[in-house]
Amino acid sequence: MRLIRPGFTGRRAGSARRTRSTVLATAAAAAVLALTATACGPGDEEAGTEPSSSAAGTPDGKIALPDDLKGRLKEHGIDLGQWKNGDWKNWDRDKWLREAKDYINPIIEGLWDPDRMRDADKPPEQPVDNDISGDKGVTDPTPVPVRAVGVQTPYHDNAAESGKLFFDGPEGSMVCSATVVKDPAHPGKSNMVWTAGHCVHAGKKGGWYRNIAFVPSYNNSGLSTDELRNNPPKEKVAPYGVWWGSWAQTSEQWIDQGASVGGLGAPYDFAVLHVTPEKGSTGKSLEETVGSALPVEFNAPAVPKIAEMTATGFPAAPPYDGQKLFQCDDKPGRLSLTEDDPTMYRIGCSMTGGSSGGGWVAAGQDGKPALVSNTSIGPVSAGWLAGPRLGTEAKGVYESVSKKYAGQ
Repeated sequence: MRLIRPGFTGRRAGSARRTRSTVLATAAAAAVLALTATACGPGDEEAGTEPSSSAAGTPDGKIALPDDLKGRLKEHGIDLGQWKNGDWKNWDRDKWLREAKDYINPIIEGLWDPDRMRDADKPPEQPVDNDISGDKGVTDPTPVPVRAVGVQTPYHDNAAESGKLFFDGPEGSMVCSATVVKDPAHPGKSNMVWTAGHCVHAGKKGGWYRNIAFVPSYNNSGLSTDELRNNPPKEKVAPYGVWWGSWAQTSEQWIDQGASVGGLGAPYDFAVLHVTPEKGSTGKSLEETVGSALPVEFNAPAVPKIAEMTATGFPAAPPYDGQKLFQCDDKPGRLSLTEDDPTMYRIGCSMTGGSSGGGWVAAGQDGKPALVSNTSIGPVSAGWLAGPRLGTEAKGVYESVSKKYAGQ
């Protein structure tokens, strides 16, 4: 299956503790886009950043970078004053920050314009083995493929919490899918987004991706690729604005083990973003802006008790083009990549690269719809998708991001 990694649609090689050579592809859609095509608009020199709850306000209302983080960045030779002018394109290993404490994502206003968003959907083709019969642990029979169904437009009326995630990596611009989720510290006013870990961090061989931005109800009216090339207004492409990831957090397991091939780290492949609007505060949170947010269920019923799960995303690899929202409904089965890691959910679904990070919704313990997983991996044949079962680690990531901004 495909992981959402910046730069390209990666694939994972066989898991540790297995002798088979099964290869899984990432559900991320890679988009190799000329990095020189960045569109820095007027006033970029004033672009703000909000990387930490300890950030202090400046007289002009912008968010200043905490002194401790400034110091750590200087140790890596990074000058945020030059970042907006293109220094973010420097992917030298010693400048690709990977530690959880070193996440930075300064806003570059106008970078994600309609053309750049549209063109960030071109994954290279890298076929992978669909056979997972050698997996150990609890694995149910491969599900029957389920054909993804297009969400009725306008998307906001039918999947208001869903959106598209854009980001940059060493090989170009890439995409994932993501979901607006509730924030315990700010009831009804959440600025939190759920996605896959590989959509924000490259795992054990890399660091944090850059220019991470969330667009709720992307291409809300379902314009075709040709129509999107005809210079539609940004309001058509991003009707609820562009929201930059002011903070991102994923599991330590993903950072330490995550790989683009083989499914390594997949059971812990989840992440939470705290976002802020590109144009500055309007007085409304993301949840208030889109009118909805999903609760997250960290103790969903066991697989046999779940009648159906719905996965939502923006698949970009053929036969899809990444511009439209799709869903798959299926009763989940179990997938175990190794004996020592948690068992994952698996459903039949034809969605391809770009759907990674998209939310999986099912009835929670209270019987109401809740986010219970996210797309992580699947075979290149696009017959199924698998996602992590959210437990203690996922809850810790979620609560940590919520607490970080609790006083703001």
